[in-house]
Amino acid sequence: MSKLCFIGLGNPGSKYNNTRHNIGKDWLLKLSNSYCDKFINKTKLEAEIAESENILWVIPDNYVNNSGKTVSKLIKNMNIKENKIIIFHDDLDLMPGEVRLKEDGGHGGHNGLRDIFERTGTTKYIRIRIGVGHPGNKELVSDWVLNKFHPTDKEYVNKAYEQFTSVFDLISKGDFAEAQKALHTK
Repeated sequence: MSKLCFIGLGNPGSKYNNTRHNIGKDWLLKLSNSYCDKFINKTKLEAEIAESENILWVIPDNYVNNSGKTVSKLIKNMNIKENKIIIFHDDLDLMPGEVRLKEDGGHGGHNGLRDIFERTGTTKYIRIRIGVGHPGNKELVSDWVLNKFHPTDKEYVNKAYEQFTSVFDLISKGDFAEAQKALHTK
């Protein structure tokens, strides 16, 4: 099996750490600690990259809404197939504590995914959708995703992370159907 490429969406800069919009990046960094030493800046790809035995770990250097720049460069310069790319991202349609694995499909209003799909011409990615909840009003979404979690929601998110780590071996082996079944079953 060729290497999988995990991409954690999030905004650059420490002021965005632990915000709802950065949960994909935060989870990827936390997960990668067990598998690789450090991330190296790859200016040409507009990303920080680390490698482990069967995984390429990627944190785009650009803002979430411009994530397609990095993904298109990875595909072009590293010859990575879209079905080997797994994107970790925040999802307003899921409550904090919910995590879903999705293969292919629309962007659901997520501007980062929209940019990736437009720049690469495909939606054929595997996605780890991490629930951040919805503020209840469309006009409040920008502020909502750029803020940190309420402590109760943070507890739910931490439990979801633990649930996700229990199926990570299935994902890293490419057994997405089994991982999906385990994540989606209560």
